[in-house]
Amino acid sequence: MTSPESLRRRRSRWSVASALTGLLLTLSIPAAVPSAAESIPDRGDAYMGMGVLAHDGEAATDDDAPVSVPRATQTEGVDVASYQGEVAWNTLWNSGVRWAYTKAAEGTYYSNPYFQQQYDGSNDAGMIRGAYHFATPDTTGGATQADYFVDHGGGWSKDAKTLPGALDIEWNPYGDACYGKSKTGMVDWIRDFLDRYKDRTGRDAVIYTATSWWADCTGNYAGFGATNPLWVARYASSAGTLPAGWSSYTMWQYTSSGPTVGDHDRFNGSVDKVKSLATG
Repeated sequence: MTSPESLRRRRSRWSVASALTGLLLTLSIPAAVPSAAESIPDRGDAYMGMGVLAHDGEAATDDDAPVSVPRATQTEGVDVASYQGEVAWNTLWNSGVRWAYTKAAEGTYYSNPYFQQQYDGSNDAGMIRGAYHFATPDTTGGATQADYFVDHGGGWSKDAKTLPGALDIEWNPYGDACYGKSKTGMVDWIRDFLDRYKDRTGRDAVIYTATSWWADCTGNYAGFGATNPLWVARYASSAGTLPAGWSSYTMWQYTSSGPTVGDHDRFNGSVDKVKSLATG
């Protein structure tokens, strides 16, 4: 099993290599392209925001569009994956974190070996928690991956402390940004995942994505906004313009380098609203 320290080093190499290449391209300086071993992670190593960090960097600057949603009372959260290993959940609770998502699965070939410590540990600390699935639409179908996700920790129960599962659909860290799919093909894949997840759990899954990826890879499809909560990724001072179909976000991943472990997020509402989403 890959150690947490090895995963951290791999994440750092991938992020630094991607950022350096982007900087040199911006400056029009010929750059030595990082080797495949440095720039492409191993299957299973992907985490929420990996593609966002590589594509947009830590501080997005596209502030030409107005903020879509006013800043209201918000509740701090985190998302974690296997590279964090055993998480100090009490420390996060004491820092103000009240909800958490843990990576459960990726494709149909990987499940997080630290899932139980991370998922149960956040709950034991008093947090409302959920699980997420890193989608790989180029490997298997949406319904197949939804089944794998539910069978590996992504289910839901009406206990007021379990959030609906989240589909992490973003830039592909292993190859083509849109996983080799047409815009229509991508929408169909996402719909298949969401339909099967609802059939299995009775809940509409959360969709985690970034606005520019959504535009490029789904053609600004607007058909999921009425049913599926949005978790938007944008590392800036505001969530900015949202993907087509949503007039507001439920969650916002605002940084990948928070003051404590994990990517940091804000829920668009009070803790009571977080509990309402968990309750269904």
